[in-house]
Amino acid sequence: MAEHHHEHEHHHAQPVSQIEEALKKYNLDITDEQVREAVQKIIAEKVHENDTVEVKKFLMGSVELTTLKTTDSETSVMAFTEKVNQFEEQYPTLPHVATICVYPKFAKVVSETLEVEGVEVACVSGSFPSSQSLIEVKTVETSLAIKDGATEIDIVMPVGSFLEGDYDTVIDEIQQQKEACGEHDMKVILETGCLKTAKNIKIASILSMYAGADYIKTSTGKLEPAATPEAAYVMCQAIKEYYDQTGIMIGFKPAGGLNTVMDALIYYTIVKEVLGEKWLTNKYLRLGTSRLANMLLSEVVGEETKFF
Repeated sequence: MAEHHHEHEHHHAQPVSQIEEALKKYNLDITDEQVREAVQKIIAEKVHENDTVEVKKFLMGSVELTTLKTTDSETSVMAFTEKVNQFEEQYPTLPHVATICVYPKFAKVVSETLEVEGVEVACVSGSFPSSQSLIEVKTVETSLAIKDGATEIDIVMPVGSFLEGDYDTVIDEIQQQKEACGEHDMKVILETGCLKTAKNIKIASILSMYAGADYIKTSTGKLEPAATPEAAYVMCQAIKEYYDQTGIMIGFKPAGGLNTVMDALIYYTIVKEVLGEKWLTNKYLRLGTSRLANMLLSEVVGEETKFF
């Protein structure tokens, strides 16, 4: 959404009209009722066929093993990371988690402790979970996290600005934080529970993708409601339409409220039905959770197992 230099005198008018032009290409004529019905149909007709050990193994490899506690310390995060190292030794035939997700101050300890190839170091940044700091602070936090070894960054869309209709600020802040990420992937959390309507979730998804999101993510997990199948459905529809417009594949991450294996299977099924097989890799589908890893492992090995 960059402007040309000679358009600077229209600085305020220009991006808004560009945004409106972009949004016109998408189906925003959606109601919450339609979304609910579509999701109920998918759950009733399709989820059971994905309730297999193979799918559960795949989902284990999509987990972003997350610790975002006020009580986290270098010691606790190091032990958390060591679990992932030990997992590979203890279960060599099972997929390891996709990422370890922590606060930026722990990027260094995770990257120095982690021994498993292919596990990303994800940091929540930009004044997570409220996103209510100055943009200069957000970009510095992101830059420092990457300097310390973060390989992926999760930020929160400025929700207050979005709800006010200030789409310019939303796009500008996401773009600046993407610049701070450089070539590293950035996930934009929409905090869908605050957006209330399917249409808002769709617009927020589109703005985030245009502004540089590599993934869109439902929730911080710090507010209720967190992820819902309905929000996931709308976000996946947006990703599909964006792909049809641009040819760019954007990843999807439900987070918060993934309490059961069935929850995970529902999100997997929505991605499969709306986006198709191409998205069913641990690059394009991620699950933000801490409790789900043990539940998936228990079902895969066939007995209750508390490993993580």
